Amino acid sequence: MKILIIQQKMIGDVLVSTILCEHIKKNISDAQVHYLINDHTEAVVHNNPYIDKIVFFRPHYRTDKLMFFSFLKGIRREKYDVVIDAYGKLESNLISLFSGAPITISYSKGLSKFIYSHVVPYPKNRDTRLGGSIDKRLKLLSPILSDPIDLTIAPKIYLAKEEIRKAASFLETNGITFSQSIVMFNVLGSSAQKTYPLPYMAKIIDAVAQNTNAVLLFNYIPSQQTIAKELLAKCAGETQKRIRFDVFPTNLRAFLALLHHCNMLVGNEGGAVNMAKAIGLPTFAIFSPFITKAAWNTFRDDGHVAVHLNDYLPEKIRQKSRKKLKKESQALYRSFKPSFFMDTLAHFIDEYT
Repeated sequence: MKILIIQQKMIGDVLVSTILCEHIKKNISDAQVHYLINDHTEAVVHNNPYIDKIVFFRPHYRTDKLMFFSFLKGIRREKYDVVIDAYGKLESNLISLFSGAPITISYSKGLSKFIYSHVVPYPKNRDTRLGGSIDKRLKLLSPILSDPIDLTIAPKIYLAKEEIRKAASFLETNGITFSQSIVMFNVLGSSAQKTYPLPYMAKIIDAVAQNTNAVLLFNYIPSQQTIAKELLAKCAGETQKRIRFDVFPTNLRAFLALLHHCNMLVGNEGGAVNMAKAIGLPTFAIFSPFITKAAWNTFRDDGHVAVHLNDYLPEKIRQKSRKKLKKESQALYRSFKPSFFMDTLAHFIDEYT
């Protein structure tokens, strides 16, 4: 049985949806699983043993109709038996339609019942151990899997021994030994609306520095370097001496291998938190006011702690749409003071360093 899973989105989404691949390979003996993703997310699925083939959706397919049509013809030539659309947007609607697969599965929303042979309810984000983002994806398997779902399966990143060795050598070359703990900070979110205010984040970093003897590393993308330096300057002088701003991996796989050698990741919720979880690293995530904690607080109680403004000032969030929360994110963030969760952070630090 040849199965295509579609997940065109950000790194966190692509990583989380790999659990569909694993469930299928473990339950359908003859399954051949292809995974369709945006090309910039390939690093988190590289070497995954439950994916037989990665199908890349290239950026120019969105602007060149002929290239997109050629891509659709290539999908049809694969003669898939099943297409599972975990993305559920116009592009993936068209891919599912053109695939010619007798079984097509996606969420029940909009006109999906006219596009897919099977639609599953789009569940509300429930506050479960797995998290809403996991729960809703597992529902996509119901039309093809009758066996009980194994709730212990979690997204995982597969690093080669050589990648891990190179990361260790990189740290040692930079004078970082494993006699000290190493704390990675996800200092910036993917946008301003997902970035905890810099003065507040500096207080978080200072607190970790004051309560550990750990080496402190910053994670950010190259285009964010100027803002990351602004944050560095806001940290206390003694904290700055502990931050190795120059220790910065050159690509995403190198970053993942570096995470393997860290003791924890602390900072803004996002792709880096999901990647750290998939490597088995304890995480302390600060959620943006407009992101639903119940959706992305995945595998809680497994060494993962998350804080959200709603935990402390629910009246600031109540009865506001996601759009409105996103628009007001900066003001809401300013209400989300580090003092609210310093005790929780201190307990986390004590447990994992």
